[in-house]
Amino acid sequence: MITSFRKFFQSKIGMAFFLGFLALVALAFAGADITGNTFGGLARGERVALVGDDAVTNAELVETAQSTLRSVRRENPTLTMPTFIAEGGLDEVLSQMIDRLAIAAFAEDAGLRAGENLVNSEILQIGAFRGVSGEFDQQVYQQALADQRISDATLRRDLSDGLLAQQMLLPAIVAPRMPDKVTRRYASLFLERRSGAIALIPSALYTTEDEPDAAALEAYYIANRTDYILPERRTLRFAVFNTDNLTDDVTPSEAEIAARYKENEDQYAAREARDVTSFTVPTEEGAKAIVEQIRAGKSLEAAARDAGFNTTQALDRDREQYASSVSFAAAQAVFAAGQGEVAEPAQSTLGYVIARVDKITNTPARSLDEVRDEITQALTQEKRAAALGDLSARIEAEVDQGTSLTEIADAFDLTLDESPPLLADGRVFGDPTTAPNPALRPILDTAFSLDESQPQLDVLVPGSQFLVYDVTSITESAAPPLAEIRDRIARDYGLAEASKIARQTAQRVVDRVRNDTSLTAALGEEDKPLPAPDDVTLGRPELQQLSARGPVPPALALMFSMAEGTTKLLEAPGNQGWIIVTLDEITSDDVEPGSPILAGLSQEFVQTLSAEYSDQLSKAMRESVGVETNESALEEVRAQLAGGES
Repeated sequence: MITSFRKFFQSKIGMAFFLGFLALVALAFAGADITGNTFGGLARGERVALVGDDAVTNAELVETAQSTLRSVRRENPTLTMPTFIAEGGLDEVLSQMIDRLAIAAFAEDAGLRAGENLVNSEILQIGAFRGVSGEFDQQVYQQALADQRISDATLRRDLSDGLLAQQMLLPAIVAPRMPDKVTRRYASLFLERRSGAIALIPSALYTTEDEPDAAALEAYYIANRTDYILPERRTLRFAVFNTDNLTDDVTPSEAEIAARYKENEDQYAAREARDVTSFTVPTEEGAKAIVEQIRAGKSLEAAARDAGFNTTQALDRDREQYASSVSFAAAQAVFAAGQGEVAEPAQSTLGYVIARVDKITNTPARSLDEVRDEITQALTQEKRAAALGDLSARIEAEVDQGTSLTEIADAFDLTLDESPPLLADGRVFGDPTTAPNPALRPILDTAFSLDESQPQLDVLVPGSQFLVYDVTSITESAAPPLAEIRDRIARDYGLAEASKIARQTAQRVVDRVRNDTSLTAALGEEDKPLPAPDDVTLGRPELQQLSARGPVPPALALMFSMAEGTTKLLEAPGNQGWIIVTLDEITSDDVEPGSPILAGLSQEFVQTLSAEYSDQLSKAMRESVGVETNESALEEVRAQLAGGES
């Protein structure tokens, strides 16, 4: 999992630190604007690391770790802080913070500056700070900072650090080039094939039926507690309400129907509409000449084509609509002509319009009685929506006043329902086959940020369906007591002990192979019947195809990192056993100059070298500036965060 954390930092945070792409803005910069003497039981000012003259305080580290976890949870909603720490996430956060400060300090020592105007220009480019006009809005800016709990000074400092990093690192990583000879050597690796064998020594062969010692079992549980941490789960109580919950009479009165008819009498008046095909010519003389050709029997389309013009169609336009889109004079001429006739040329802003009336549609006037049902339906929908909006507003007022969900349900005759314990990604805890109520999916993010018994109102379908809910119980992320999972711990402990014996067996087999015994024969010398090895012949192209479909099996990955004629031992995950990998032969074809594979590989090396150069340069800057880490303070932060998420 640490690899995924590092990829996250490199892709979303790390390079942004270096190149000033402002990724930290989304992470809610850590701590500089927070006041007070303590933070979660820790002395707020205590230094976790000293970078030159700058310090990373425990408060800054805690805030940044929590912000980073929130960002990582967008891809892995069930990730917990203890797991994040156990897999190295906190160490990566601290490393990134130290790098940022070291690069900025080195840049300042070198005489580089990021002035106020430059920082202002960066702030103006951040979309989150723009108002409805699309321009920077001071109120939006202040609100965004308040929402993320970031001070103006903190934001400016981090932008300044990013700009200094950009000035320092960009010259070092722009357009690096790998020598052609090296590129060809690496390219040949893509064509190589490897042959060998893989064997598994299963731990299950060495398990026993003996009851494990209680003390040993407890020691194993304590040492591996993080493997048994259960994610946070919450039970929600909720009520969905819509128009079915309305008690108001939404039937429109006769007066309302009549008033609506009068407001829209033009809509119900008689209407004449026409379909028209037309084109425009620059001069009146040219227009008249073309009209004579059409009236003499030539089609309007042919006349337009011969004169070098394209025709357009206007469908179902009344006089006013046609006048607004073409001209008043053209509308007068078109509506004076009969169906199938060509109207007299009429002037428009672009020239003279030649138009043919293709179809005339006359719609008679409709009386109030004829449109009564239509108006009644429209008014009923409007009144129903207004009543539902009023109901939601009254419920929201109760929520804002702190009224309990039970009291709200009683007051508005709502039916409360309760969910099973849910995980942050919507799955039902302990029962992955059962899907939660679909109505709860849109509100899970909010629900997992609320305290217990804190009602909340949300919109499910705008204007037609709402949800009022609260959290009835929160079970924090933690490992269950040993007594609750004793059978599982006993099974895992037995497998772990058996894995130790399996390793001894595997090592004996490896030793025999290294003494020129075949893998099959070396396995056969053991007392227990071991699975026969699998012969493997695989090329890198096939390995890449496997990688595209998912993680490459560790044994194959090891085979492609070994030297020819060697034998390696690899632990199988989950104490399942030990894997023996032998590599007998490596074959490869040379890559000729100009091969298409070289161009793509050269481009890939640009990214690889850029990352390597930036990494090496940042390490050199660390050494130049000087970095000291306070391990005791770091352990206090680690213990505080692992003990419970704030």
